[in-house]
Amino acid sequence: MNMIKKVDLGSSLHNGVFGNPAPLGLFGLAVSCAVLTPFAFGYGITDGKIMGPAFFTAAIFILFFGFGTHLLTGIMDFANKNTYGGTIFTAFAFNWMITAITYFSIAFNYHIDHTIVVASEIVMMVVFIFLTYGFGFFSKVLFLFLLDIDLLYVCKLLKAFTESSAFNLPIGIFTVLLGLIGLWLSLGGLINPVAGREFFKVGTPVFYAKKKVFNFAVRRTIFDALYKQWTLHAFEEMPVDKLEEAVKSATGIENITPDLCYLMEYGSLRMTFQDKDPAIIKSARLTSDGIDLYEQLIFKKYEF
Repeated sequence: MNMIKKVDLGSSLHNGVFGNPAPLGLFGLAVSCAVLTPFAFGYGITDGKIMGPAFFTAAIFILFFGFGTHLLTGIMDFANKNTYGGTIFTAFAFNWMITAITYFSIAFNYHIDHTIVVASEIVMMVVFIFLTYGFGFFSKVLFLFLLDIDLLYVCKLLKAFTESSAFNLPIGIFTVLLGLIGLWLSLGGLINPVAGREFFKVGTPVFYAKKKVFNFAVRRTIFDALYKQWTLHAFEEMPVDKLEEAVKSATGIENITPDLCYLMEYGSLRMTFQDKDPAIIKSARLTSDGIDLYEQLIFKKYEF
């Protein structure tokens, strides 16, 4: 008796120890930016007097939604063996902690040293420039996310060195944009996998790494064509010339014989060869195992 064989492909959303923690960190960032926005546009100081309750309230939000969510996200990313994400979110966490302490100190009229803060922001800006390049290998929206941070730090440093209030408006605008992009990315990480489509688009990469990666497009197209053949004609085989035409139209690849032979050896395909020349493939169809594999990969039929 042929038993249904479930292929263990891991979670459809994330293959780490934990679920994808990035949406949590990005949501925390969006809330923290929302808290900072009023101050970026001049709120908190009236007639030269500091509004202690405003800074104290902001510090509490930054402590939990900034430091707390980013630290938790960074730790989970490290556990998921995501060094890039873990490093960024953990570093962000401590930066948010410093911001929270700064706001607490302002609330109680005890100001931290401005020169030390500027020195740290110079280093942070240099680091973020390289991180921006790195995020370009992921998506356009992530690249813009880091580019916004770069511009925010540039404006903050220019304000520090020139002591000009002209940079207050750009700082406010970049803070708002940072929160909005962070919220967009957070919702994308949460809603897109659930909806089964890219409802919140993050875009294609800006840069492409020159490395050898497996291109599944040929085998995917073979499966697509043969599965459609099965839905229309059951186990009637599809002529190989029609299959080659479908693959060439979708991928530009003409020679699909190696892939067909591999899939036959794997047990997903059954093929008929020409009588005159047994090396030439005449037609092909999916086996029951091939149909089951396709439905698991594409339709996630065993995930409830």
